[in-house]
Amino acid sequence: MDVVSLIALSMGIAWASGINLYAAVFMLGYLANTGHLVLPTDMLVLSDPLVMMAAAVMYCVEFFADKVPGVDTGWDTLHTFIRIPAGAVLAASAVGDLSPAAELAAGLIGGSLAAGSHATKAGSRLLINTSPEPFSNWAASIGEDLLVIGGLWMALNHPIGFLLLLVLFIALMIWLLPRLWRLIKLVLRQIGSWLGWCEPPLKPDKNPVTTAEPPARD
Repeated sequence: MDVVSLIALSMGIAWASGINLYAAVFMLGYLANTGHLVLPTDMLVLSDPLVMMAAAVMYCVEFFADKVPGVDTGWDTLHTFIRIPAGAVLAASAVGDLSPAAELAAGLIGGSLAAGSHATKAGSRLLINTSPEPFSNWAASIGEDLLVIGGLWMALNHPIGFLLLLVLFIALMIWLLPRLWRLIKLVLRQIGSWLGWCEPPLKPDKNPVTTAEPPARD
């Protein structure tokens, strides 16, 4: 692989790990075993049948857990401690053949990218769970799986195009995350008010009453 392809693979696997780690690992292992991809030396372990089997089993578990409202949020919370470190390690492994400095830099950037994509997914799911019907969870989960597969395919086959789209995703993520956080705080405060734990969020008064000053007397 050339340098651009390695960077695209490194950032692609980090980004995908924050959304669906197990689908990303299994896909790369499958492509390597079928001869469609030559993995960097430090990533050859992904093609090991034991690793692929573990990734497949965990993907099946996540496939169902990710579609149950509430369970998906708990699953995402638990995977905060799994997806982000895994994204950093996989990103570093992808460029490990270049130099130790490149490996460390890729690990730092990859971990941050995995954290960002994970936070975007988890925050969006928490808001989707406020909807009473389950179909939005199913649509979001299937869409995320397709996004991971399509994103990695593009990173491998069109690395420059993928990196350009990744820059747009990062810009969108920077814009979206603060807004997601504000909405999540409102939702959590509303839930807390229903349980009697806190005051309900204040709503702006649509018809504010203004007190007119009495006319001055001569």
